[in-house]
Amino acid sequence: VETRIQSELEVRIRKLEMSSTEEIERRARTLIATAMERLASAQSVETTTTVVTLPNDEMKGRIIGKEGRNIKTIEQLTGVEVIVDETPGAIIVSGFNPIRRHVAKKALDQLISDGRIHPGRIEEAIDKAKKEISQDIKRAGEEAAYELGVAGLDPKLIQLLGRLKFRTSYGQSVLQHSKEVAWLSKMLAQELGANVAVATKGGLLHDIGKSVDHEIQGSHPEIGYDIMKKFGLPEEVAYISIAHHEDNPKTLEGIICKVADAVSGARPGAR
Repeated sequence: VETRIQSELEVRIRKLEMSSTEEIERRARTLIATAMERLASAQSVETTTTVVTLPNDEMKGRIIGKEGRNIKTIEQLTGVEVIVDETPGAIIVSGFNPIRRHVAKKALDQLISDGRIHPGRIEEAIDKAKKEISQDIKRAGEEAAYELGVAGLDPKLIQLLGRLKFRTSYGQSVLQHSKEVAWLSKMLAQELGANVAVATKGGLLHDIGKSVDHEIQGSHPEIGYDIMKKFGLPEEVAYISIAHHEDNPKTLEGIICKVADAVSGARPGAR
């Protein structure tokens, strides 16, 4: 009897295995789709431009100044390179640090609208731009934390979070991406019964290393982990910074943030 029905049994077992695998995959897809549907954020992404538009080409000579003194002052005080080439009605600000680039652009816009360009005036404009950017960074960090209900973060950590507003990754604002990852992580954690607070906080801070990765040696997951530990965040939250770049994260919250990170970066219009 056993010999006779062996082939029938094998077919039956294979059918059962296939149907259970399909059911698991279908449920997983439904789960992720539900969380994605619950987050409908804007798809237009702000990118930090480094082109400064000029009212006329005569302004290029005034920015360069006598024997190049104006352009030298701008470059020394901001730490960026100002490229004046044949491009009509524009000059380019070049530099690795997005915040320095933004300070230089803001100061140049101010100087161009004012019309008075000399070393003393340049210094004033750059100081003013630095103060404005610093306030903007703090406000952006506070708003992001408030929006996601993440409380008790150190003011310096809030400042680092705000800096991500001026950092882009494949054209996507890293702060906007971090907020999306936090929302998606929160929703997936609610669906899966994971620790919602850990997933949300970890999702919001998973890319915090990118705020200083051009100033410190190392990759942004390790830098992010060190920053979070330095500011006294629990191990399970700090680990998410490393988890979102690991093949097999050790915690459920780590897996959730890895999925949310992929969803935020891959959806249409993000990058």
